[in-house]
Amino acid sequence: MEQIAGILHEPADAPAGVVVLTHGAGGSRESPMLTAICDEWARRGWLAVRYNLPFRRRRPKGPPSGSSATDRAGILEAVAAVRRLGPDLPVVAGGHSYGGRLTSMAVADDGLDIDLLALFSYPLHPPGKPERARTEHLPRITVPTVFTHGSADPFASIEELQSAAALIPAATTIVEISGARHDLGSKKFDVPALAVDAALRLLD
Repeated sequence: MEQIAGILHEPADAPAGVVVLTHGAGGSRESPMLTAICDEWARRGWLAVRYNLPFRRRRPKGPPSGSSATDRAGILEAVAAVRRLGPDLPVVAGGHSYGGRLTSMAVADDGLDIDLLALFSYPLHPPGKPERARTEHLPRITVPTVFTHGSADPFASIEELQSAAALIPAATTIVEISGARHDLGSKKFDVPALAVDAALRLLD
């Protein structure tokens, strides 16, 4: 996993599938949320990998720079590398905010072949600018998609997200985390468990 700057979370037995997750614009693979979600997948018997996007490999801090196409290519590379660890296993890919959005674009337009798309805090629009919705590619997503989203996230209300999810011509589920903001932090809910439960239901 060194070539993709990935960290493995291995299950106790032979994996039932593989999960590939990446971070948001201000984060890295060390995100506590990504770590907790990958730990949960491993507890459920899946091999999970959290990895850095190319922009984060170039510099340890700061927002994305340059073309997002480079980061999308990094997503294709990461999924291909993890798929080699379990070539016949189902694959879940996605990420938090920017990383999830780019993964969804890779599925829609770059031929990323996965079994389920997992989006955490999807940045539907910049805070306070609902007219700038990032939905153009959603009708081209043809794989089941799980959105895990806080009800207080300024990047999209639950109602806005429901309308966006309806554009996807595949099964979708929204896991609403009541009171959570963009980081999906919650003292009331086990966010990783809820997200993985929803993904497994949709895969079945």
